[in-house]
Amino acid sequence: MSITAVMPTYARTDVAFEKGEGSYLTDSTGRRYLDFGTGIATAGIGHCHPHLAEAIAKQAATLMHCSNLYNIPGQQKMADRLVAATFADSVFFGNSGAEANECAIKMARRYQHVSGHPERYRVITFENCFHGRTLATIAATGAEKVLQGFGPKVDGFDHVPFGDLKATEGAISNETAAIMVEAVQGEGGFFVAPDGFLEGLRKLCDKHGLLLIADEIQTGMGRTGTFLAFEQFGVKPDIATLGKSIGGGFPTAACIATAEAAKGMTAGTHGSTYGGNPLAMAAANATMDVVLEAGFMDHVQAMSKRLRAGVEAIRDRNDSLIELVRGKGLMIGLKTRVPNGEIVNKLRDAGMLTVPAGDNVVRLLPPMTVSEAEIDEALAIIEKICVEDGS
Repeated sequence: MSITAVMPTYARTDVAFEKGEGSYLTDSTGRRYLDFGTGIATAGIGHCHPHLAEAIAKQAATLMHCSNLYNIPGQQKMADRLVAATFADSVFFGNSGAEANECAIKMARRYQHVSGHPERYRVITFENCFHGRTLATIAATGAEKVLQGFGPKVDGFDHVPFGDLKATEGAISNETAAIMVEAVQGEGGFFVAPDGFLEGLRKLCDKHGLLLIADEIQTGMGRTGTFLAFEQFGVKPDIATLGKSIGGGFPTAACIATAEAAKGMTAGTHGSTYGGNPLAMAAANATMDVVLEAGFMDHVQAMSKRLRAGVEAIRDRNDSLIELVRGKGLMIGLKTRVPNGEIVNKLRDAGMLTVPAGDNVVRLLPPMTVSEAEIDEALAIIEKICVEDGS
């Protein structure tokens, strides 16, 4: 049996990119694309941001890696900044969102163990969620398409409908350790937590002695207009996970937690070879420099309003093609009446990159540094393919 040298686990499009700058990518033929996919919400401050590129180059020429057996000053700096910017008291650094979620799951179990409840190990998650590709996080996700062929499924996860507080409370047992939830379900189709839902989950956790875990892998670092999406709902989780945009495109991630939630995470309970190494922390700190700049969140909010208003107007004129618009901040989803892959392909052919998601949604995930002119360019391309499709 033959197989490609690069394992064929992706359904790749036959395009190869050679250069990125801001909101644009250029392929090997020299064609330029407006990137409203950003590596699935990863190049959050745009491609090759000068400050980020300079920080990575400087650190790469100085020290790329050392073991977590030693102090890493950049890691301390980044942890202090995350603590200052969020509800958290402590941070663990990893390499990917899935690793951050693994840490969160382990932390919840460990918390219950050191609190005298070793029987509490189960985590409640929600239909249409997505938490990663490891054995534990595909079990947390629960969808058959990610579980098929990887059995037996890792035990310890119970799934209930997103937004259903009654079903959530009904799933709580004396074995439940935590509830894990996305404020905006990314892979699932940009479903936003309904009013009162996250607040209700906080109350359930407090009532039953559970930890509330916020998966902010796709929503965090300002993507929705606040540093964490949970802030907009007035809810403080016990643990949150960050990935994707935290390194501006460089692989890094973080699991942040209150001192109480992290009380069981003592020496030897968890670790990572590469997590938080000097090069990753140079990237993360440079990204934080940009995200924490005065006016950055105001810009995200303003661009979000412009993009949302524009696509809503396009939907009103083309409701035979676009059924509805949903999402929050610079996470805009177009639920289409034709297969979303067709729209993604047409937009790409027209010079704009987007990403498909569940529930037949096309995701718009521009860099958070996107300009008004670039949003207007994107809107013009979307309108163009809608008109062509409807003619």
